[in-house]
Amino acid sequence: MKFYQLTRAQRLAALVNAGQLSDADAAFLAADTPLPAAVAASLTENQLGQFALPLGIARDLRVNGVTYQVPMVTEEPSVIAAASNGARLAALNGGVQATTTPHLVEGEIVFEHVADPVAAAKLVRARTAELMAVAAAAHPSIVRRGGGLQAVRVSTPGRFFKVTLVVAPQAAMGANIVNTIAEAVAATLTVWLAQPALVAILTNASAQLTTATVVLDPATLGTKTTDGSAIAARIAALSELATCDVARAVTHNKGIMNGIDAAILASGNDTRAVEAGVQAFAAASGQYQPLAQWHLTATGTLVGELKLPLQVGVVGGAISALPAAQVAQRLGGYKDVVTLQQVVAALGLVQNLAALRALVGPGIQAGHMTLQARALAIAVGAQGDEINRVAAGLATVPKDRAHAQAVLAALRKDETT
Repeated sequence: MKFYQLTRAQRLAALVNAGQLSDADAAFLAADTPLPAAVAASLTENQLGQFALPLGIARDLRVNGVTYQVPMVTEEPSVIAAASNGARLAALNGGVQATTTPHLVEGEIVFEHVADPVAAAKLVRARTAELMAVAAAAHPSIVRRGGGLQAVRVSTPGRFFKVTLVVAPQAAMGANIVNTIAEAVAATLTVWLAQPALVAILTNASAQLTTATVVLDPATLGTKTTDGSAIAARIAALSELATCDVARAVTHNKGIMNGIDAAILASGNDTRAVEAGVQAFAAASGQYQPLAQWHLTATGTLVGELKLPLQVGVVGGAISALPAAQVAQRLGGYKDVVTLQQVVAALGLVQNLAALRALVGPGIQAGHMTLQARALAIAVGAQGDEINRVAAGLATVPKDRAHAQAVLAALRKDETT
């Protein structure tokens, strides 16, 4: 049986037997353990309860020669199905290659009324060593781990005077580290410039990019009805369309973020920070652009490449407070920030591959609605094994609420007669 055809208990056992999940983590997942009440109350304001979402995995994503099981949190079954299918196609071609630049996060300290920006810039540059010392004193533990403030830049956006701090947060995402350092440096600059800073905080914009690339033999892309070469050509054309049509680029990128957001959420990282940084990067040229692009080479292969910033960490923040996130990180094999960035970027690329292949081949809706049948069954009140039975009953009829209600009613009538 295929992995998705197994019961949940069988899936957990398969992962344990493969050495991809520990017995303790499998037991934790099987128990559906909620957050302790005190933890839940501490993680949000005005806490009322807990909101559960399903945790699944994209299977066998091969990145830089290593195969990963990628935990994903999403309520949309087609997302994980597509990611696993894309991972399968990539694996047939040697997998995804991924690289990333050093993990750096920037803070910005901005002043509104600097009479002589040139003199102020000269002052900051001349006394950068003092600012480095202030930053080190503000967060000595990150310095001991080899990180901390790496560089100081000065600029004048519009009428403002800005000092940018480039910080290496090591294994953490870095928001709290950067904010602590920025506020300490701002206090010193306030004295030097004889005025308070307008703001001192990190930016979720980032110039640090992760790149994922895959090279595909068109023969591996064929479907029952369409030749692989034709699919490859149409994927390249659809990619080109996204570069000149914002409407297509937005949906193109949404499909990529389906996988990335789900993996980021599972890892315990901040999906809002990642999404904001990614969308800013997509629009950086002045016209919103696709994050992933596909083209045919002279030899006929299809090459896909995705570039995007990923401000993530593997320690700190909610990660340390959420047991399920810690399990997901162990299951994903995210030993460091680089691994997490490269796996997530590769996931986004294969998610895009699967979506584009479906769009130019059999169409997106048939498979999407098949996977949605279970959700429709739940929506009309199916419970337990009724869910799969109602979903099966919708296979040959329109998948809408009325038909789902009719199938469920007939099912229950048969059981009472």
